[in-house]
Amino acid sequence: MLTARIIPCLDVKDGRTVKGTNFVNLRDAGDPVELAQRYSDEGADELVFLDISATLEGRSTFLRMVERVAEVVRIPFTVGGGIGTADAVRWALEAGADKVSLNSAILARPQLIDDCVRGVGGQSIVAAIDVRRQDSTWTVWTRAGTEPTSRDAIVWAREVVERGAGELLVTSMDRDGTKSGYDLGLLRALSDAVSVPVIASGGAGTMKHMRDAVVDGRADAVLAASIFHYREIQIEELKRYLASEGIPVRPASFSTL
Repeated sequence: MLTARIIPCLDVKDGRTVKGTNFVNLRDAGDPVELAQRYSDEGADELVFLDISATLEGRSTFLRMVERVAEVVRIPFTVGGGIGTADAVRWALEAGADKVSLNSAILARPQLIDDCVRGVGGQSIVAAIDVRRQDSTWTVWTRAGTEPTSRDAIVWAREVVERGAGELLVTSMDRDGTKSGYDLGLLRALSDAVSVPVIASGGAGTMKHMRDAVVDGRADAVLAASIFHYREIQIEELKRYLASEGIPVRPASFSTL
């Protein structure tokens, strides 16, 4: 088993970190740069920043925020939201991000993955997939989870990996913000279908949920938001728990070196 990664996620709207339930009912959770520095100091392995209104409002990712985050953190971070061209991907990386998350843009034009991989390499490209369960299948949604597509999540995951994406960020919209646990069936199906790391997102409420995502869902990393933002779970405590369950983790004290 590879070392499991702990990834706080910061959904950003109008320059502030927000958190909601099932992608709606947003509430303020603080300044994204201050939270980023806190998580870096507390031993998070990586961070993800998603500008959740950028695609809907036609804006590009706020590169100044990316630059500010790069100045204060000592861990890798991914940015996404409103990034629709290979040039925009390059600009985000030049501003200090380590990886870029692509979602709506690659659903509209899958060739964008190929273009980005040629330009910056697959290790810098994260394919984000927002999913809702429909009977026995999982359907991909687009535009910040506001519009369904006709794409099956498993088929789409295979395609983005074949095109060169180096990682998948998979969010269960049904579980998002509910703290009822990750969709383990979805995680298992995706992890079995692709050869790249899968980040579990949507539903974390307890440390056991995160353990289950790695052990039962076969995820390579667990992502969460509100439980970290509001200090319901401490990262160092979570890592001690996962280690006690036999899951390899990087000690929190090492993450800031």
